[in-house]
Amino acid sequence: MNRARTNDRRRSGDGPRRSRSAGRPQNSGRRPAAAPQGGEFALPKTITPALPAVETFAELDLPARMLSALGDQGVTVPFPIQAATLPNSLAGRDVLGRGRTGSGKTLAFGLALLARTAGKRAEPRRPLALVLVPTRELAQQVTDALTPYARAVGLRSATVVGGMSIGRQAGALRSGAEVVVATPGRLKDLIDRGDCALGDVTITVLDEADQMTDMGFMPQVTALLDQVAPDGQRMLFSATLDRNVDKLVRRYLTDPVVHSVDPSAGAVTTMEHHVLHVQDEDKQRTTVEIAARDGRVIMFLDTKHRVDRLVKQLLKSGVRAAGLHGGKSQPQRTRTLAQFKDGQVTALVATNVAARGIHVDNLDLVVNVDPPGDHKDYLHRGGRTARAGESGSVVTLVTPDQRREMTRLMSLAGITPQVTPVRAGEAELARITGAQAPSGVPVVIAAPVVERPRRTASGSSSRGRRGRSSGRGGGQGAGASGTSNRTGAAQSRTGQGRPAGDTPRRRPRRQSAGGATGSAGTAA
Repeated sequence: MNRARTNDRRRSGDGPRRSRSAGRPQNSGRRPAAAPQGGEFALPKTITPALPAVETFAELDLPARMLSALGDQGVTVPFPIQAATLPNSLAGRDVLGRGRTGSGKTLAFGLALLARTAGKRAEPRRPLALVLVPTRELAQQVTDALTPYARAVGLRSATVVGGMSIGRQAGALRSGAEVVVATPGRLKDLIDRGDCALGDVTITVLDEADQMTDMGFMPQVTALLDQVAPDGQRMLFSATLDRNVDKLVRRYLTDPVVHSVDPSAGAVTTMEHHVLHVQDEDKQRTTVEIAARDGRVIMFLDTKHRVDRLVKQLLKSGVRAAGLHGGKSQPQRTRTLAQFKDGQVTALVATNVAARGIHVDNLDLVVNVDPPGDHKDYLHRGGRTARAGESGSVVTLVTPDQRREMTRLMSLAGITPQVTPVRAGEAELARITGAQAPSGVPVVIAAPVVERPRRTASGSSSRGRRGRSSGRGGGQGAGASGTSNRTGAAQSRTGQGRPAGDTPRRRPRRQSAGGATGSAGTAA
């Protein structure tokens, strides 16, 4: 491994790493959590003293090419969670990190994972490092964030999530990938098919562990963790630490270095929090006026049906809106997010599918059209704004019958919001949210329809399709990537190029009548 710097402090940290195999069966350092406080467990105490925090990336034992890549990306000063955990994670220590959304958690674990894997080569189907995440969007965000640094040290990555071609993802793993970023369900599917084995994984990261437990992934997560190398390094990062996460900490982390940026209730203290009391009959008009503001906004609703209905109304009113929810295919979701980020869409209407893993620069307003179900959902919805030190506002529309429950939820979140009665068209609503009357001129947003079966048929022969399936997973976005920097470009090509590809698809079917290509074309 080509490390730019080596010093005694880093080498001395290797001690616990080498002795881990003997320590794990005795549960060394796995102390039971104390009684939960405010719904969270008491952070475990570290037995082995942690290495001190650094002030610059140059102080870290990172490969020279990775340090150069950090500079190229304009990343010059580590965030607190990075400064505190990287010295220890680079030394092989287990890490338990809690940080607010947008606090820099991805690079906190990602730089250590890549630096400690650099110089190694994975066998086909046998990755060396694993990042488990709860959602497709977060998988893509992690992949995008780590791409320049993985490229800098020559590491191959595969991103495997549901909703994308499992064949292409299997192909990326067969080609060899040192790093896998995965959602639990799809990774389990690949393992069951014999396309992936975790026995060589020596570094495992659980990102947003609390949501994985909330979504019912605990059995899958524990089954996967039981398959990785037993003496490997484990890192767990989360915005909140509830009792389900405590089970993972006690079972899988050995004498972890613990770092908490701030209490989870303060995860959104850099924001303004507004509860707007609205009347039932005025809520819809109020929502439309907020969506018509100058600037982008994410609006959260409870169900897919309500999302689709609001999007239709906003488009009819002249607001450039699009919906994001679990009923959309992954290519559709990827394209919708791209439209929101580049300004084609100004109002993103979503269910909780977007509550984690979505990073949009300079987003200063999140609106809970439907109040969240619990305080953790509130924190993570709100986490789409005020990221990385930026300012932002979280606005929740509350009807009379919802007021008592909303008061309870805010208390659990540790937040004292500004409560304001508002009506559509009033100056106070405009002051808080930038609301304004919509143009009333209907608009049409190009639908991000990207049908995978038709794309699969675009090759001129069955051999061509097989080549693409195993060829580093290009053209999938979050589906699978070989050298990770190809992911974004491939997404762009598939998201925009499919309609133009209809004519070439018909030509190969005439050339090879009755062949595999013709069959696939019919299926499309």
